[in-house]
Amino acid sequence: MLSSLIRALRTAGAAALCLAAASAAQADNYPSRNITLVLPFAAGSGTDTTTRLISQHLSQALGVGIVIENKAGANGMIAATYVARAAPDGYTLLVTTNTTHSANPYLLKSLTYDPVKDFTPIARTGDLPFMLVIHPEVPAKTVGELVAYGKANPGKLSYASGSSSAIVSGATFAHNAGLDLLHVPYKSSPPALNDVMGGRVSMMFVDILTGLPHVNGNALRALAVTTKDRSPLVPNLPSMQEAGVPDFDISSWQGYFGPAGMPKEIVTRLNAEIRKIVEKPEIKAQLATLGMDAFSGTPEQLGTFVNEQLVLWEKLITNAGIEKQ
Repeated sequence: MLSSLIRALRTAGAAALCLAAASAAQADNYPSRNITLVLPFAAGSGTDTTTRLISQHLSQALGVGIVIENKAGANGMIAATYVARAAPDGYTLLVTTNTTHSANPYLLKSLTYDPVKDFTPIARTGDLPFMLVIHPEVPAKTVGELVAYGKANPGKLSYASGSSSAIVSGATFAHNAGLDLLHVPYKSSPPALNDVMGGRVSMMFVDILTGLPHVNGNALRALAVTTKDRSPLVPNLPSMQEAGVPDFDISSWQGYFGPAGMPKEIVTRLNAEIRKIVEKPEIKAQLATLGMDAFSGTPEQLGTFVNEQLVLWEKLITNAGIEKQ
């Protein structure tokens, strides 16, 4: 029996060595074909636009093509689940935000992935500040005037959403300002914004990149940003707190993830290349024009950040009185 046990241990050890060697060889040859970046939002969203810019430089750095797949819907759950179930070989990655990895566990009753256990953190790429925009025919030029109008006309105002940040921002606004607002959800920000511009919905919290061109074109009126302090991207806009809405500080973040179990060597390579790109002054400046505050860090820092954000977003959602759908 002892000899059989020894043989079994030797066989297991040999198998482990073979797997380690195969993993090392895979990492050494990485990448040898195109990489697919899966996005939980539609084309034209802030995440989509900034990812396409970063992916151009990432493709050059890695020497392979980068394919963008937009899998919008179910509040990002379709895209996140798709990547969570992909092979952990570094060829299918998720570029996502707090929608899938901070808010969904507290917004959705049936989540088909775990934001921590099912993913390998790779690199954070920055923050995408949001702002409150309204249709020009809504009789308000400040947040204070909007609140006064909403209280004088309960149930008349509505807000669109195309992401968790928009959902939570709208519900937080309604709760903290004491307003009766109708929530109108969409799969992604662009179609939601179209209905606000068309006057079918009163307002929306939208990322600066997506909303600002329409504000500049007078199709929308911007009232405030969602962060505690003013954004250098739109310095003339007050924060929601500055505008009189208490306890309001919401920001959207963005990062790269792979399926759980990715080889460390591949994660290290991807992290290094993404950080080089994001930290280049000229690229950081380009991303700033797209409404993104770009910065990065290690995979370990992103993993810690995700856990911290889960705690924060549970509090935000609970305080706003949002029930799981």
